[in-house]
Amino acid sequence: MEQLLAAAGLLCVAAITPGPNNLVILRAAGTVGMRRTLPMIAGIVLGGLLLLAVTALGTATAFAALPWLRYGTALAGALYLAWLGASLCAAGIRPRPDTTAAPRLPAGTLGLIGFQFLNPKSWLLVLTVLAAMQATRTHDYLLLVAMFVLIPAPCLLLWAGLGASLARWLARPIARRGVDIVSGALLVACAALLLIEP
Repeated sequence: MEQLLAAAGLLCVAAITPGPNNLVILRAAGTVGMRRTLPMIAGIVLGGLLLLAVTALGTATAFAALPWLRYGTALAGALYLAWLGASLCAAGIRPRPDTTAAPRLPAGTLGLIGFQFLNPKSWLLVLTVLAAMQATRTHDYLLLVAMFVLIPAPCLLLWAGLGASLARWLARPIARRGVDIVSGALLVACAALLLIEP
């Protein structure tokens, strides 16, 4: 029972705190509204489940046996997040004259399923939860699946609600550029922090 509570607590803290997924959802909900953000939330949850399955089927073992593979995966994901963050910052500092749209963030169900495999925070979370839970039986894995749906989904909905409530304010170009700069800087910071060895 203690392992289950520890894994659920870790998942809850990771899902509600700012990170790449939450920042993408916040910005999307502020731009396109709550209803059009729901498929993106589904993509994040489905991507997390797929990442959980892939990890449970052997990626964790491969990462333990080949530390360079884990580091390479973390580096690739962190570089992608840093590129997204730098692009958002650049769009906020120097918007293109032909449009106020910022660089394209991962979007849609399929885009955000794939984004989970490039998001170092998702990898760290899944690996840590699997280690904390020490799943050995089918029942354990079913509990993990339930946790990976029932905890992140409401947290993402809260971030989407925040973004949607800020939509009118974000419609002002100066506010949008400010949010792009702050979101971009946070993505770059997430990328840097995720590469620090524990």
